[in-house]
Amino acid sequence: MNITLENTEDTEALGAALWQALPEKCLIYLYGDLGAGKTTLVRGLLRAAGHQGAVKSPTYTLVEEYEVNGRLLFHFDLYRLKDPEELEWMGMQDYLNQAALVCIEWPQMGQGFLPSADLEVSLNYLQQQRTAQINVLAKSWHDSIKLNWKNKDLLL
Repeated sequence: MNITLENTEDTEALGAALWQALPEKCLIYLYGDLGAGKTTLVRGLLRAAGHQGAVKSPTYTLVEEYEVNGRLLFHFDLYRLKDPEELEWMGMQDYLNQAALVCIEWPQMGQGFLPSADLEVSLNYLQQQRTAQINVLAKSWHDSIKLNWKNKDLLL
């Protein structure tokens, strides 16, 4: 599924729509160039959950942890990862085993160590706009995840 994002607000709104549609335990891979809106999308997820604080890119910390209204969200940025084995040292498997929404920016940096995602979101530039391509990889989800986007129900 491809969605046109006209501005930052649209990117946050897509994150909010995903928060409403996705199950409590979910692994999302976020693809896109620097500045494409990956962290903005995560901000939208967190705002929809009720998070009031800052949402920053975990580029230097590798992970930011959030608990909002009893739900967990882990936001990873693997851009600076030197070796996928570093994920083992930081306890990635412990994060993945929890009932949490796990968003991973630059998942290709953890290739060979990370499991398959449930959902992939690729953010790209198209002239002055951005596009989001959403791919459902969890077989059990096909035809069961409904995304409300701009007052339209879209089946992922």
